[in-house]
Amino acid sequence: MPKSLPILAYAALLASVALPAMAMDKITFQLDWLPGGDKSAIYVCMHHGFCADAGIEVSLEPGRGSSEAITKLATGTSDIGLAGIEALMAARANEDVPVTAVMNVFNMGPHAFYTIADTGITTLADVRGRSVATSPFTSSNVFLPLVLEENGMTEDDISLTRSDPGALGPLLMTGQSDAIIAWLTDVSRYQGQAREAGKELVILPWADAGLELYSASLVAADSFLAERPEVAKRFVAAFKQSLEFAYSDPQAAADAVAAIVPELSAEDVKGSWLDASVLAFNELTEQYGLGSFNPDRLAATWTRVAAAQGLDPDALDPESIVDRSFMPQD
Repeated sequence: MPKSLPILAYAALLASVALPAMAMDKITFQLDWLPGGDKSAIYVCMHHGFCADAGIEVSLEPGRGSSEAITKLATGTSDIGLAGIEALMAARANEDVPVTAVMNVFNMGPHAFYTIADTGITTLADVRGRSVATSPFTSSNVFLPLVLEENGMTEDDISLTRSDPGALGPLLMTGQSDAIIAWLTDVSRYQGQAREAGKELVILPWADAGLELYSASLVAADSFLAERPEVAKRFVAAFKQSLEFAYSDPQAAADAVAAIVPELSAEDVKGSWLDASVLAFNELTEQYGLGSFNPDRLAATWTRVAAAQGLDPDALDPESIVDRSFMPQD
């Protein structure tokens, strides 16, 4: 023993060398789209320490849509992440992909028509005979025929054009399109464009047409759930805590996203999260609980997906794609 070290200090030194800090469990989290306010929960989990407190180190995998996210999970590129449960249902019905939903995030579909007050469009039925612009990539296009049918129309009753997502706002504000199809997570962005153009924005959610849907959900690779179930449980609990934290403190949530993705401003992120949060925290949340999958609503979601995509309703038992055992037991 070096003479300069007291016995207790030397023992502590040996202990620190012999017993390294416990390693964190590493997971790869799959995003379903670009970073933004609607993804606040995972950034809160990373930045504010909920994931670390659960003994988990997270790396992020970028995504370009729910279908790609599900593919990356199914092939083992990622462990757990976000995807629309509608896309998972279709994938399981068509290919039986080894991916399972473990927690709901948005218990309402985000789909909507956006229009301007001076168009005179005040209800979903008013889009008959009007020009409507949409992005080629949005999952809203899959459900458009159902919404039109609920209002006694088909796609032949509207003039539908597909445009780059960044062009939708300008098309609406300049009157080149009477309405656009966009998500409720983008209210703040389009409100800002409307104010700059001196226009009054009108938003018509498709849920008002009875489009009962679960949407964005936490989904995981079956291999991850089977091989590391305790890690999965700890992560789901940390994610749920992060979602609740983001709802209680939107500014801190926005700061978390901006800290990890510095090209995004906290102000824009906060607006996007406030828009998105109503899809996670609402009357359904109070009725069924945050993150839960109500069997009736899950079945209704599959009925809508099957109808929209021309799938056999008997091709899938919607209960087979969810596993509620990874949710924390409150």
